[in-house]
Amino acid sequence: MIDKMESMFRIPELKRRILFTIALLVVYRLGGHITVPGIDGKALSDWFAQSQAGGLFGLYDLFAGGNFRRATIFALGIMPYISASIILQLFGAVIPYFERLRKEGEAGRKKITQFTRYGTVLLALIQSYGISIYLLSMAPQIPNLITMNPFGFQLLTMLTLTTGTVFVMWLGEQITERGIGNGISLVIFIGIVARFPTELWQTWRMVRTGDINMLFLIILIVGMLGVTAIVVAMTQAQRKIPVQYPKRVVGRKMVGGVSTHIPLRVNTAGVIPIIFAQSIIVFPSTLGSFFRDSVVVDTLNAIFRPGEPVYIILYALMIVFFAYFYTAIVLNPVDLAENMKKYGGFVPGIRQGKPTANYIDRILTRITFPGAIYLAAIAVLPDILIYRAGMPFYFGGTSLLIVVGVALDTLQQIEGHLLVRHYDGFLKRTRLRGGRRM
Repeated sequence: MIDKMESMFRIPELKRRILFTIALLVVYRLGGHITVPGIDGKALSDWFAQSQAGGLFGLYDLFAGGNFRRATIFALGIMPYISASIILQLFGAVIPYFERLRKEGEAGRKKITQFTRYGTVLLALIQSYGISIYLLSMAPQIPNLITMNPFGFQLLTMLTLTTGTVFVMWLGEQITERGIGNGISLVIFIGIVARFPTELWQTWRMVRTGDINMLFLIILIVGMLGVTAIVVAMTQAQRKIPVQYPKRVVGRKMVGGVSTHIPLRVNTAGVIPIIFAQSIIVFPSTLGSFFRDSVVVDTLNAIFRPGEPVYIILYALMIVFFAYFYTAIVLNPVDLAENMKKYGGFVPGIRQGKPTANYIDRILTRITFPGAIYLAAIAVLPDILIYRAGMPFYFGGTSLLIVVGVALDTLQQIEGHLLVRHYDGFLKRTRLRGGRRM
């Protein structure tokens, strides 16, 4: 492994890309310590830890790398960009104009990227306005929260948070273009990983004070390694559909006669189903923070409290539903069959056209089911461990999927650079297939 690490820095281009990526991620982490003007970040962080850790704002804070609870200039993080990307993907399934853009190749991709940037700015303005209004409404409950004129605070918050989001988006795009790995995913990745040292230190302190038994800690570590291994295996798991292209004459050359395959991932939707489901399932608890005296809201909040059976069952069912829903949006069997037919490709034993589309759809439906069950199991794991087993910190769920997926994808790109220049990769017998990019 040491030789592989040294090989990474023997290649000038790869070394430059890695150092560039690290430098921009350091800039992102430094910006996470600059508080928005006019607000007491510590007061907000203390209130956040008490009342919003499991709510909608807690989910938002996960993707913001903890910047939301500290009210930093990167408080919105990259979430507006992710939301804009998902919205445009949904548009591509229901609006003909965006569907045509998806099929126009590089020109269409650039147009969609431009729309995504505009959508990011628009969503950042709307969300920053909502946050400023919400913070002003919370000022009477949190002493010394707002330290300046309300109108000036609102205007300055909108400008600061929107600018911070655009800057984070730019950092991600620069990493993707000039660094190594997917920049947007790495920004989220580094925000999640930055929490690990604190959580590990808290766990070790609980072991020293006797709050956690050493045997329980060993069992916990073994279980964590096992779950991580399962996530790695499921992230790379895929079903290969064989495709044959016949020989044909183009000009004076004979081309074709190639055997290849279509890789269908078991987890095609990535972490998107968990994001959708969690955004809906935590709504009652988030609503309860706004209407504390409502009997109806309090009842819903008690039923949908994390760790409750109703919460876990509905959460898992929604993840399964959104796994099928999002897979149907991002992967169209009809388009795959038409593209194969256009170039003369066929699945051995299956007729071209509609029969091929039906065959792909049937396989996709079957492999999505274990992928959806796997996602549901990983997503409810933190609630079961914390609220049922008394585990002191989160393990599993969205954060684990993102960390594993991004790590595999980045290692895949690094290995590609090493293999092109005749260096051994990180794995000798197999090749990393990587995770789904965010």
